[in-house]
Amino acid sequence: MRALLTVILPLLLPTLLYLVWALAMRRIEATGMVEVLRSLPWVWLVPAGVALVAIALIALPLGFGGNGGGVYVPPQIVNGKLVPGHLAPAAKP
Repeated sequence: MRALLTVILPLLLPTLLYLVWALAMRRIEATGMVEVLRSLPWVWLVPAGVALVAIALIALPLGFGGNGGGVYVPPQIVNGKLVPGHLAPAAKP
């Protein structure tokens, strides 16, 4: 799931959005409203941007968050060796 959201989706999303836009423009050309929509590209861009930000703000904490219980210990050098950063269990009250 993480590979899908961090690698595959960002690579395929622009192409998918372009295909949706191309299909929408084809339907709009059939109705004769092409000039109106071409003069207003922000009508499509703003809601799309807001939707993508909302999806990111919801998906990132849900999909990539840790267990939430613990204290972050930054990387440090102990006895001449580098100990990487990690989550230490939180002290129980």
